[in-house]
Amino acid sequence: MPTLIPRCGARLGPERLALATEDLAGAVDAAVADLGRMVAIDTSFPPGRGCARFAALMEELLAPLGFDCERVVVPPDLWRDAAGLAEGERTNLLARRKTGRPVAALYFHVDTVPAAAGWQQDPFRLVETDGRLSGLGAADMKGCIAAVLLALRAAKAFDVPLAYDPMLLLCTDEEGGLYPGVRYLAEQGKLEGHVLNFNGSAEARIWAGCFGMFNVMITVKGVAAHAGEGTAAAGFDAIEGALPLLRLLQALKAMVATRTSRLPPHPGAKGPLAARLTIASLHGGTAGGQIPGALSILVNRRYPPEERFEDALAEIEALVAAARNAHPALAFETALVGHLVPTADPAGPHWPRWQRALAKGFDYPLDAFRRWGAASCSDFGYVQRATGRSEVLLGGLARPESRIHGPGEHTTRRDLISLATAVLSYLSADFAPELVPHPGLPAEGAPHAAA
Repeated sequence: MPTLIPRCGARLGPERLALATEDLAGAVDAAVADLGRMVAIDTSFPPGRGCARFAALMEELLAPLGFDCERVVVPPDLWRDAAGLAEGERTNLLARRKTGRPVAALYFHVDTVPAAAGWQQDPFRLVETDGRLSGLGAADMKGCIAAVLLALRAAKAFDVPLAYDPMLLLCTDEEGGLYPGVRYLAEQGKLEGHVLNFNGSAEARIWAGCFGMFNVMITVKGVAAHAGEGTAAAGFDAIEGALPLLRLLQALKAMVATRTSRLPPHPGAKGPLAARLTIASLHGGTAGGQIPGALSILVNRRYPPEERFEDALAEIEALVAAARNAHPALAFETALVGHLVPTADPAGPHWPRWQRALAKGFDYPLDAFRRWGAASCSDFGYVQRATGRSEVLLGGLARPESRIHGPGEHTTRRDLISLATAVLSYLSADFAPELVPHPGLPAEGAPHAAA
C-alpha cells in the first residue's frame, strides 16, 4: 500500500497540516483500494454475518497507524430476534491510540442494507465509472472509513500535531437491528470523549436530531395444499387471507403520514417532516401448484420524537389482532426485529469547530450551513440515553444523488478527499485553535450557529 512521504522543510505545525492536506489528493488511490476491500466483504443486515471478517480487515489497516484494537462482541441474547433474521457474531472494533490528549471518538457502522434489485454490477465489487465509485456501502458508510484512514495516514506521515486522540468505533447493526453495537459499547462504559458520527451527509448541515424507527415482522400462517384439489378444505391461502390486513396497513400508512414533527426539515423540503409507515417486504408461496401456507410481511415504521414507540407499535398490533379475529383459520404472529430510538438535539461545544472543518473540506462558505433533522434514523439515541451526553457531531458522504440504499450506490474521489480534509483539520491542534472548547466549558448545551 502506498505510504505518504513527508516533504522536506516542514517544521511548524501549521506548515505540516498544510502539506498533509495538499498531499491527500495524491494519496487517494490508497483510500480507493481500501474501500474496494471493504465493499468486497458482505456485511449486509439482515443477516449480518460478515462483521468478524470486517473487523480483521480493519485491524490490518489500522496496525501501521499505531492503533491498539479491541474486539467487543455483543451477546447473542441481546440481538437475536424472534423471526431469526439476524445471524453471525456481532463483532465491534474499538481502535485506540492513547497519548493523554482529549479523545475524539470517530463512529462508523460497518453493516449495510442488503443489495436491492436493479444493480448493474456485482454490488460487492467497487467499480469506478465516470468519476463514480460504485458499490454497496460506498457512501453509507464504508467510504467514510476509507476517508478517515486517508486523513490519519497523512497526519502520521507529516507528523501533524493533534488536538485529540482519535478512537475509532466500528460498530454493528445500525441498519435496523434490535441491539446496535454502539449501544452496547455505551452501556458497557467503553465510550470516551466526544463523538463524531459519520452516518451523515456531505452537505452544509448542522444536525438537529432525527426520528426513531422500528421494524415488525408479521407472519400469516395458513395451510399449504395442492392448488388443483378444488375444495375449500384442501388448504388455507395465507396470501389471500392477508389481503384485508394489507389494506388496513395501507389505510394506517395514510393516517400516519399526517403526523408531523417540530424538527426542522431540509431547507429544500416542501413541508414538515412526517411519520412514515412502509410495507417493506412480502415473502410467501413456493410454486404455482401449491396453495401458499405462509406469508411474511415486514413493516417499517418511522416515528418522530413527539410520538411514543409503544403507541406506534400498538397501532400495528391492533390491526393484526383484528385480522386474527376476522380469519380464525389463519394464524397471525408479530415479532419486533429492529428498533432505533429518536436522537435528541445533538448540539454541543464542539460543533462550531467541526462546522469550520467541514467548510474547509467541502469548500462551503460558513453562512451556507443550515440546521435540520431527518426522518432517517440513528443509533445515537441509545448513546444519549446510556451516557447522559447529548452532543453528537455529524458528517459523512451522503448526497441526494448518491443512491444510498439503492442500486448504484456511489461516492467520488473528490468527496473522499474532502471528508479526509475535514477530519484531518478537525483533529489537528493548529486548525482553528480558538474554537477548541476550553476544559472548563460546560460539556453540554453550548449553542451552535443558528439556521
